[in-house]
Amino acid sequence: MVPVKKRKFPGTDDQELRKRKITNFTRPQIRGSRLISGEKPFSNKKCLAWFHEYAGPDDVVGPEGMEKFCEDIGVEPENIIMLVLAWLLEAASMGFFTKEEWLRGMTLLQCDCTERLRSKMDYLRCELNDSAVFKNIYRYAFDFARDKSQRSLDMDTAKSMLALLLERSWPLFPVFQQFLEQSKYKGMNKDQWYNVLEFSRTIKEDLSNYDEDGAWPVLLDEFVEWQKARSVS
Repeated sequence: MVPVKKRKFPGTDDQELRKRKITNFTRPQIRGSRLISGEKPFSNKKCLAWFHEYAGPDDVVGPEGMEKFCEDIGVEPENIIMLVLAWLLEAASMGFFTKEEWLRGMTLLQCDCTERLRSKMDYLRCELNDSAVFKNIYRYAFDFARDKSQRSLDMDTAKSMLALLLERSWPLFPVFQQFLEQSKYKGMNKDQWYNVLEFSRTIKEDLSNYDEDGAWPVLLDEFVEWQKARSVS
C-alpha cells in the first residue's frame, strides 16, 4: 500500500464502521480456490490466532503490525499486491485491517496462515490482468486511500495511487503526472478519479480521438490542451 500521511484509525463502534464501509465497488469473488488434495481445511480459529500475531490484543492490525505482516508474506507495503489484498478484505482504511475485514477476506481466500497466503500471490497478481476486476480495484482505491474527513483525495496521495495503478500500463502516465505537478489542483474528486481510468483506456497516445465536447471532467480537458500546446512548441 502506498504510504500516505499518518492518521489515526477511526472509531471502531458499529455506527462508525458502517460509515467507513466502502460500498461503491463490486464485491470480490474468489475463483478456483478449491481445496488441494491432502490440504487441511480452513480453520477459523487458526485464522483468528494469525490475526492476533499482528494485532496483539487489539481488534485492528495497525501500521506496525502491517509492516511485520508485509515482511512475513514477502511483499513491500507499497506493492500493488497489498492493494489487491485490501480489496479482497474490503478494508476501509489504508494501513489498517480490522478483525472483521481479516476474517471475511481470509475466509474468502481460504488462508489461515502465512504459508497459505504466500501460495496465493500469483493468484493476486493475476487478478490485475482481468479488466473488470482491475476497474473494481481502481475504483475501490479512491475511498480506501482517501482521508475519511475529506470528500476528495489530496493530490500527493492521488499521484502516488495513480502511479501504483497506471504507471506500467498507460503510456501517457508520465506526461499526465507532469501536468498534475504543475497544475492548480490540490486534490482529485471521485468523478475525476473514475474518468482518468476511462481516459487511459480509450484515448490514443496522440490524443487524436479526444472529443472536447464529450463529458470529460475539466481536469482532463485542461490536460489535453496543455499537452497539445507542449507538442506544438
